[in-house]
Amino acid sequence: MNVIEFLENPDLMSDAYTGESWEAMKAVLSGAFAVPMPESRKALFDKLAGGREAPAATVKELYIIAARRSGKSDTIGAVAVYLATVGVMLDNRLERLSVGERAYISVIAPDRDQAGLLIGYIKGKMNESAVLSAMIERETADGLDLTNRVSIRVNTASFRAVRGKSNIAVIFDEACFLRSENAANPDEEIYRAAVPSLATLGGMVIAISSPYSKKGLMYRKYQKHYAKDSERVLVVQGGTADFNPTIDPQIIADALADDPEAAAAEWLGQWREGISDFIERDLIDSLCRSRPLELPYDSRNHYVAFVDPSGGGRDQFTLAIAHKEKSGKIIVDLVRGERGQPAEITASYAEVIKQYRCFTIMGDRYAGSWPKDEFYKHRVTMQHSELSRSELYQFALPMLRNETVELPRDQQMINEFANLERRTSRGGRDVIDHPTGAGFHDDRANVVAGAIYLASKQQQMAPAPRFSR
Repeated sequence: MNVIEFLENPDLMSDAYTGESWEAMKAVLSGAFAVPMPESRKALFDKLAGGREAPAATVKELYIIAARRSGKSDTIGAVAVYLATVGVMLDNRLERLSVGERAYISVIAPDRDQAGLLIGYIKGKMNESAVLSAMIERETADGLDLTNRVSIRVNTASFRAVRGKSNIAVIFDEACFLRSENAANPDEEIYRAAVPSLATLGGMVIAISSPYSKKGLMYRKYQKHYAKDSERVLVVQGGTADFNPTIDPQIIADALADDPEAAAAEWLGQWREGISDFIERDLIDSLCRSRPLELPYDSRNHYVAFVDPSGGGRDQFTLAIAHKEKSGKIIVDLVRGERGQPAEITASYAEVIKQYRCFTIMGDRYAGSWPKDEFYKHRVTMQHSELSRSELYQFALPMLRNETVELPRDQQMINEFANLERRTSRGGRDVIDHPTGAGFHDDRANVVAGAIYLASKQQQMAPAPRFSR
C-alpha cells in the first residue's frame, strides 16, 4: 500500500483526505514517494516543483514550502502515521534493528503548543481507526509506542531529540521558525544530527514550513534543489490557493492590501525580502571571555547598569552591568535574566546594582512607571532610555564589529544576538529585533546593548539621590 492508497483508505484515514483541497498535497507526496500520478495530479506536481521531473524512486529528503491554511500539520500527522505503520513494512527495514531496539519517527515542533497540537493529530488518527488503534502498545505524553517496534515522538527543537536513535523519518514542522535557547540555528543542528540517525533504516528527512527570511535549512535547500531534477531531494513551493483552492480568495486579497510583504510570505508562499541577520554568531562568540561569567566590583572602575523589566510571563527581567577601560574597551561585567515576581527580582537586582555603586540606572521605557517606583523603594533611581532597543542595537554594532567590547560567555545572550534580524520598514528605516513568532526573545541582548551604549558614552548619570529614612 503506497502513501496515497493509505490516505484514501476509509478503514485507515476515513474520508479525511478526500476532496479538491488535498489534491496538491497528494501530488507532492506522490512525487516524494514515487507514486504514479494521473495527468491532473501530475500538472499540480509540475507547478509546485518548478517544472522538474518527478523522482523515479522515494526521495531521501522532502521540503514543502507552503503558505498558511495548506494543511501542513495535518499532513505531518498523516505521513508520520503512514511511515510508522504501513510504510515501514514495505522493504522489511525493521529486520535491520538489533534485538530489543526500536525504530522512531521523530517529529520536531517549533514550540510546546505546536508539539501538543501535532501529538493530538497523530493520536487522533491512530485512535479513530479500528485497524490502527489495535497497533497502539502504549501512549506517552509525547507520542506513541506501537506493537511493531516503532515509536512516534514529538519534541521541540533540539538535536538531542534525534541523536542516538534509529529513525525511520525526522519530520520538521515549521522549519523556518524553529528556535532554541541552546542553539542559534537549531534547524541546521538538528539536520546534521538527523542524517546519521537515518542511515540504519534508510529513512527520510521531511520538512514543512511557511517561508520566512532567506536563511536557514529550508532556504538553503530551496536554493540548491528547487526546480532541479534530483533523485534524492525534492523541494516544492506554493501559496495557499495552490494547496487549498477552496480558501476564500478575498481573505488573501485583504491580507495583501493590508501588509503586502507579510502577506506574500504567509499567503503566497514567497520568501520575505528585506530581512537579514544582524550579526554573525561567530563574531559574538569571539568577543566572549572564557571566564569568569561575572566580574566582581573593582573600585577603580566607573560602572553603568541597564535593565529591561518584565511584568511576568515568558519574558525575562534582565540586567547588565558594564564599564569602560582606559584603553577604550568596554567590558560587560555581568548579564542576568530571571522570571518570577517582578517586585522580588527588583529587590534582588537592586542589591547587585548597589554593590557596583550604580545608584542611578537606565532602563527600557516600555514597562511604564512601575519599575522606577519599585527601584526607588530600594534606593536606586531608574531613568528611561532615550533610545529604542533597535537604536541601541544599531549603536552597539560598530563596537561589536571593531571588537572593542568584551562579553560574558552567557549562552542565552549569545543565541539572542545571533538570532537578531535587521528588517527594512516600508518607510525605508532599518529595525533590529528578534524574529517574529512565539519563543523568540532578546531580553539579555537588549540590556547588553544598553550597557554598551551607557559605558561608551561614559554617561555621568544623575548623582545618587538623598533618600529619606
